[in-house]
Amino acid sequence: MKYPVILLATLLLAGCSKVDTQPLAQYPHVAQGSYAAALSADGRFAAVSSIQDGIAFWDLQQNALKYHWRHQDSSDNLVFHLAISDNASHVLSADHQTFALWRTADGQNVGYWQTDNSSIRDIALSNNGAHILVGRSDNVVQHITLSSGRRLDFLGHSERINSVALSPNGRYALTGGNDYQAYLWDTQTAQILYSFPHPSRVTKVAFDPQGRYAFTADSQQLAQIWDIQTGQRVSSLQMLARQQVFSAVRFSQDGRFLLTGAPTRNLVLWDVQSGRELQRWRVSPRVGSRPPSAVVHAVAFLDENRIISESSSGLAEVWEIRYD
Repeated sequence: MKYPVILLATLLLAGCSKVDTQPLAQYPHVAQGSYAAALSADGRFAAVSSIQDGIAFWDLQQNALKYHWRHQDSSDNLVFHLAISDNASHVLSADHQTFALWRTADGQNVGYWQTDNSSIRDIALSNNGAHILVGRSDNVVQHITLSSGRRLDFLGHSERINSVALSPNGRYALTGGNDYQAYLWDTQTAQILYSFPHPSRVTKVAFDPQGRYAFTADSQQLAQIWDIQTGQRVSSLQMLARQQVFSAVRFSQDGRFLLTGAPTRNLVLWDVQSGRELQRWRVSPRVGSRPPSAVVHAVAFLDENRIISESSSGLAEVWEIRYD
């Protein structure tokens, strides 16, 4: 998507003095709150996990529930991780030790898998459900190619994995862990292409699906954007609060903006090249929470003027990007 230059300049000047708490639209998906959620890259679809409804797959353009899914032999839904492929063809779900792949065209299950003696920390999925990435508590990241059944274990981390990302074609992985390292590596060879060190444990990583940038953030105050062609840093997010942790990250299609969500209800738009905060929103809290609280599970750009969030309050909310 293209952002008019004059509007971008105005937005840069606007700064971040006001926090917006009034969404343009609000869509209830779960009455009692959600464990996890994922949004498609274009914001059209959402997958939401909750104790009462299992995994629900929504068409957000119609605000219509398309499918209900549950893991095998599971009376209580404990799915804490969800991922949607960049082309929205498949959804990957995971509880502590099992993961499942679902086809969005007809809602059919493609397969179930189980880890051995370690718990699942994070998951990622390539286009067409062709490749799966699973980050585990035993310091291992496993890459699975469904067509051949090939499994490659990446052993580069020395402590447990916190966050994983996979390029849309499944060729490159970005992983971060408690060893203060984020690695960009080749899933065909497990060769590390770039190392992105941090002063504390790496808690969130993300890819620009166009293959331009990588995002890495730690548990303190360092969040960085990298050029993945050169391995050089593009910018560091200019954060004021210490110990700011991110729970959701998305690059805009044109690569100019970064959208982040946090466990503190905060939703923030950043300029990629400068790392400057441009606008801030606060999602609606979970009903009955004291103090008012919600985790932002997922974020996406709808167009140049609107974004969407899905949070633990069980709500999808549409927000306006202001150019004033």
